[in-house]
Amino acid sequence: MKRILISLLTCTALLAQKQDETPVFRTSSNLVIVTVFVRDKDGKPLKNMKREDFVVTENGKPQTISVFDFQELSGPPREAQTVVEARPETPAAKAAAPAAAPTGSQRYRDRRLLVLFFDWSSLPEADQVRAKAAAEKFLREQMTPADLVEIVSFGSKLKVEQEFTDDKDDLMRVIKRFQTGSMSELAAVGATNVDNSDDTAAYTADDTEFNIFNTDRKLAALDDLARTLGALPEKKAIVYFSSGISRTGDDNQAQLRATVNSAVRANVSFYPIDVRGLTADPPGGSASSGGGARGTGLYTGQTQSSQRQSMYDSQDTLTMLASDTGGKALLDNNELVMGIQQAQEDLQSYYILGYYSSDERRDGQFRRVDVKIAQTSAMRQQAKLDYRKGYFAEKEFKSFGTYDKEKQLSDALLLGDPVTELRLALEVNWFRIGKERYFVPVAVKIPGSAIPLKKQGSAETTTFDFIGQITNAKGSIMGNVRDAIKIQLRDQNAGQLANRSLMYDTGFTLLPGDYTIKMLVRENQTGKMGTFETKFQIPDLSSVKTGMKMSSVVWSGQRIPVTEAVGLADKKLKKQDTHPLVDNNQKLLPSVTHVFRKGQSMYVYAEMYDPAAPEPANKPAVTAAVTIYQEKKLVMQSQPVQVTALRANRMNTAGVLLEIPLTSLAPGEYTAQLNLVDQAGQKFSFSRASLVVLAR
Repeated sequence: MKRILISLLTCTALLAQKQDETPVFRTSSNLVIVTVFVRDKDGKPLKNMKREDFVVTENGKPQTISVFDFQELSGPPREAQTVVEARPETPAAKAAAPAAAPTGSQRYRDRRLLVLFFDWSSLPEADQVRAKAAAEKFLREQMTPADLVEIVSFGSKLKVEQEFTDDKDDLMRVIKRFQTGSMSELAAVGATNVDNSDDTAAYTADDTEFNIFNTDRKLAALDDLARTLGALPEKKAIVYFSSGISRTGDDNQAQLRATVNSAVRANVSFYPIDVRGLTADPPGGSASSGGGARGTGLYTGQTQSSQRQSMYDSQDTLTMLASDTGGKALLDNNELVMGIQQAQEDLQSYYILGYYSSDERRDGQFRRVDVKIAQTSAMRQQAKLDYRKGYFAEKEFKSFGTYDKEKQLSDALLLGDPVTELRLALEVNWFRIGKERYFVPVAVKIPGSAIPLKKQGSAETTTFDFIGQITNAKGSIMGNVRDAIKIQLRDQNAGQLANRSLMYDTGFTLLPGDYTIKMLVRENQTGKMGTFETKFQIPDLSSVKTGMKMSSVVWSGQRIPVTEAVGLADKKLKKQDTHPLVDNNQKLLPSVTHVFRKGQSMYVYAEMYDPAAPEPANKPAVTAAVTIYQEKKLVMQSQPVQVTALRANRMNTAGVLLEIPLTSLAPGEYTAQLNLVDQAGQKFSFSRASLVVLAR
């Protein structure tokens, strides 16, 4: 297994110092840190190697090793003796003021850096107990003098509970202080008050509806933690206690890749531990999950297969985090402490090689790094090297001219290291508009708190650029969009922007199949950009012979006049009469996040195709209703809606729109189900979605 990471640190040129002086950092430059494990044929670390024994190349070009150090983790800490070669001083360096001394090699030399990360947002009470017990056992029985441990928790925000220390008593006190079951994710996220007592606010995601039903917030927390640890050049391991990361269908693959790339640059490996351990639930579900399986699936094996697939899906992201950063995931194992031991065993003695890349472009492109033993080295025949093979360069997007701005967007869309500075949420729906053609509306939501405004007369303005593309399963581009939107708000509305969101929508016409959509947004006031990437499928309804032909379902909290909508699709006014989400010049805006406020009305829209229309009336007879459940108990049922006419200008399509006041629902998490019945055709179908109701 590859256990070496390459860390790209934005550091300053290290000037020549006397051996007994504290190094002084000046000016800005890219220092690439390569962590290399060198072992003999028996797998034991090789010591006493020199800088001259190594050869480093980047994209095939030789690099000069300017930083060289050996971290020996098997023995007691010793005085730092990092060897650093001077870099020629530039005019900018002479003008720059000295910065603080480096903290990494001075503070943590010959120490193993382990971070215990407790994701309370994914751990039910029983798993919280197991995670705490595993951590306590490791601290009592397996922690060595070379280990420094940091404890981090994540509920509604990331919090450093204890910085790196080798004091077992302090660490045990922190673990015991955690109150089992007290960190409810929904309660914390839905709270309206802000805790100003914590100094880790840099980690906090403060946009409520963007924090629910979204794995991005968990991955963003890991991303932020990795970036913070990047200030330390040593190898770090994050042991991530989780009960799996479930997929919602709207997950941002770009955030997953960005988190992995941040970890690689920061010299961090993830070691996820699935705290559920080895499970063997009965086909109907365990007592803790509520059971209640119904229908023939209990006897045919379909229910058990679905349970097993759900388990695998929740472990998939954990596996990717580990494998792509050089770590290892502990899955289906009741000995949870083995996951921490794995990280401990992987972090053995290693060499730190650093070089100033000869390629100073900050273009976000992948740089391949190769490390070899020099031909003249006596260690050449017996040394085996283990290290990460490359890194993504940092990205720097400045104020460009028109051409450069356009090129920047195109380049950023194709980056293997996605830009995730701006938070986005995205929803894809599909509706049949022809025999084998489907209209695919795409909605993008941006939190208002992320939108800076510039005073212009009596209004405040900003502009957004949108660029996106859709590719099929073979990677061919099937559609693209490029748009620029100007936001202009009067003073009274500008003050409310932080509590609102910007909604943008566009649309594509596609054939049935599997697709990937990637959307990039740039806010031009600050230059911040965000990327959202997800997969979706358009079914071939022409192959449905007996069941109901039904579109995707739109769950919405707002209808607005078409003229007020934002997005490219809305400019094509001549097509609004056939737009599935437009009726009587009113446009339905998808919620995207499925988060509503108490007292708000929820709109639900879906279409049924080719409904039965018996003679002599030749009219459909479709009934629709919404039921809402909480913990598998029915808490609300809407009045049924009857549809007896087809939509104009649409091919044999019956559209169903329900408006449901949410005044009777208490704040909390619910499951909503849309039920459709074709009475004449004697067919039935339903669709479910999770939603959250917050206080007013």
